[in-house]
Amino acid sequence: MKEPIIARLDGISRYYGSGAGQVNALENITLSFDKGAMTALAGPSGSGKSTLLHILGCIDKPDKGTVLIDGIDTTPLSLEQLSSLRLEKIGFVFQSFNLIPVLTAYENVELPLLFKELPKQLIAEKVQEVLAKVGLLERKNHYPRQLSGGQQQRVAIARALVGNPSMILADEPTANLDSNTGKSILDLLFSLNDRESITTVIASHDPAVLERVGKVVRIRDGRIFPD
Repeated sequence: MKEPIIARLDGISRYYGSGAGQVNALENITLSFDKGAMTALAGPSGSGKSTLLHILGCIDKPDKGTVLIDGIDTTPLSLEQLSSLRLEKIGFVFQSFNLIPVLTAYENVELPLLFKELPKQLIAEKVQEVLAKVGLLERKNHYPRQLSGGQQQRVAIARALVGNPSMILADEPTANLDSNTGKSILDLLFSLNDRESITTVIASHDPAVLERVGKVVRIRDGRIFPD
């Protein structure tokens, strides 16, 4: 039985600038992402893969086309509504970790749940659960400066997981890590994808990523190209 589609992009185009200086970041992209699938968006820097990831994650809006997340058409949604949708449906993992330096690992992971106004005890249980999943429960009171790059990325993954999202989006998650640490982060993402059946989309040009992901979508100059 075919898994349900978690997200779909239909005829997506995104432009920057105007006139002779217009840049076509994406041109007529149509893609779907099944529940539990792991997909890599591959391409060199400037190919459009990060722009595509941001549109898929409702951080940016396309100039043309529609984005459906869990069957919800995001086209008519306001910025506030998109923010609420992201909070409920999507977890992000960024290349630069994007941790808040004055917050501990626990507090960084806790932050998305504070916006949901959940009971304190439930928040504590969820935060400790995901920190345990990424192997960092014993480091929960450490600040980012006290953690290695790989540990910081694990905190970022825990933060992405804590809201029980339908989809995790990772933008170059191994780019700032050495090869051994990058492999451990990939192992963690694959393990979480396998255990939790969370749809995972990774934008990367790292061969180590592309060799392991079953479905690779190659992007060049804002367009999809076959392998």
